[in-house]
Amino acid sequence: MSDEFEKRRSPLKRNAALFLLVAVVLIGSALLRHPDTPLPDRWNVFEPLSVSDPITPLTHWKLDWATSDPKLCKEIMRSAGRITEMDDLEVDGACGIVGRVTLRRVGVSYIGPIETACATALRISMWEEHGIQPIAQDLFNAQVSRIRHVGSYNCRRISGTERMSTHATASAIDISGFDLTDGTRIRLLKDWDEDDAKAQFLHDVRDTSCDWFGTTLGPDYNAAHADHFHLQNRGWGTCR
Repeated sequence: MSDEFEKRRSPLKRNAALFLLVAVVLIGSALLRHPDTPLPDRWNVFEPLSVSDPITPLTHWKLDWATSDPKLCKEIMRSAGRITEMDDLEVDGACGIVGRVTLRRVGVSYIGPIETACATALRISMWEEHGIQPIAQDLFNAQVSRIRHVGSYNCRRISGTERMSTHATASAIDISGFDLTDGTRIRLLKDWDEDDAKAQFLHDVRDTSCDWFGTTLGPDYNAAHADHFHLQNRGWGTCR
């Protein structure tokens, strides 16, 4: 076979390979989008997040997709909790709420009413479903009936600085404790430093909150957080 012939054939081989790749991608995309696809939704990149689905490698990608789209986020939250949809709050360049909702319940846990961003509500829902409730069941053989909070939206600066708090856009929420269905009351200020199941519960749910929030600050961070977890959507993985 001559070198000249091989040179003429090489572009044809490359074009054929490219055509085959495009065909596979298009066919695969069509199969994934088909209503009768055998692939479970939790593994399908074209299906949005469902809070109750088991965790897969796609879960956090789907969560990022949902929290960046307020309309999609609200659709998901209609089945994941209890919200009242509200118009966005526009205060100024530093304060306001995109995707504003009034949140009253996540999963089986009452939490509100609290005015927050849907992105924050959805992250709380994921934490409740995949962190809080399994831990409560393991430690107490009970469910969490109420998540206690001390606020989300607050147009203010970070204490002692000129930087605006993530509360100024409702991109954070402060959690102070939990009530269980068996009557147990768990509070950070009272129970964090004890040597019992309540303290274990608080430490464990703090750790799992870091799976769903960009920043978690609690009693181990400083004295200002002795009575609550500060959970914010953005961050670099700080978990203390």
